[in-house]
Amino acid sequence: MSKTLTRVFIAVAICLFVGFLSGFATQSSVETWYTTLEKPVFNPPNWIFGPVWTVLYILMGVAAGLVWARGFYHKWVKTALYHFGFQLLLNALWSIVFFGFQQIFAALLVIIALLVLIGFTIKWFSIVSNKAAWLMVPYFLWVAFATVLNLRIWMLN
Repeated sequence: MSKTLTRVFIAVAICLFVGFLSGFATQSSVETWYTTLEKPVFNPPNWIFGPVWTVLYILMGVAAGLVWARGFYHKWVKTALYHFGFQLLLNALWSIVFFGFQQIFAALLVIIALLVLIGFTIKWFSIVSNKAAWLMVPYFLWVAFATVLNLRIWMLN
C-alpha cells in the first residue's frame, strides 16, 4: 500500500473513532433530554445526523491523510495538521458539552470556536493541498448550519 493510502486510511480511522466516541455523549441524552427541547422548524430529523457525520468524518480523514502524505517534516504540513487536530478535539468537545453536560450556551461557544478553527484548517490545508482543502468544505458548511441550529435552540430554550 502506498504511503498516501496508508496515511489516508489511518486519518480516516482516527476521525471515525473520534466520531464514535462523540456518539457516546450524544446517545446519553438524544432520546431523553434532547427530545424535551424546543427546536426550530429547520431542525433535521435525528436519523440524518449519523449518516451525515459518517460521510463528513471520512472526508475529513481523507483530507488530513492527503496533507500528512506530503511529509510531516514540512512546517506547513505540521501547522495544517495541528489545526486539524485541535478542531477535531473541539468537534468531540461540542458533543460532550451539548449532549453530555446539556449546556446549550457553552456548546454554542464551543461550536463558534470550532467553526473558526475549521476555517483556519481549510486555509492551512489549501497551502499544502487544494484537494484536501476542498474536502473540508462540506464539513465547514455543516458546522455552520449546526452553529445556527445551536443558536436557535439556545434562543428557544
